[in-house]
Amino acid sequence: MEIPLRAALLAWLRADPALAPNLNIATEEAPVRAHPPWLNIAASASSDWSAKDRIGREVRIALELHCRGNDPATAADLVRAIEARIASLPRAQAGFALVTAQFLRARAEQRANNTRAVLLEYRFRVLAD
Repeated sequence: MEIPLRAALLAWLRADPALAPNLNIATEEAPVRAHPPWLNIAASASSDWSAKDRIGREVRIALELHCRGNDPATAADLVRAIEARIASLPRAQAGFALVTAQFLRARAEQRANNTRAVLLEYRFRVLAD
């Protein structure tokens, strides 16, 4: 269920009419060529979260937003839009049901060449249909 969740999450983020025009790309891995701002899945991991009669997984996904600028608030609007979109991810998905989506932590850092990265980590609990 980890791979379908990753795909559903990216599709949901790409389809956001407020977020999509402000990101050059949202992708599974770091793009070879893309101008900031862009978003990718930095990592994910899953563990068992099954019930008596249903297979389930707890999936942790780290999203990384890359943008440009000296101001620490540069990415603030994009981060808020990403968080809002994830919070509205539909519970019913193809092949699984999303039970919970919980923000865990964030980390921001200034990088070389006036770039900035924000890592957003989430925990999703899903049950198979």
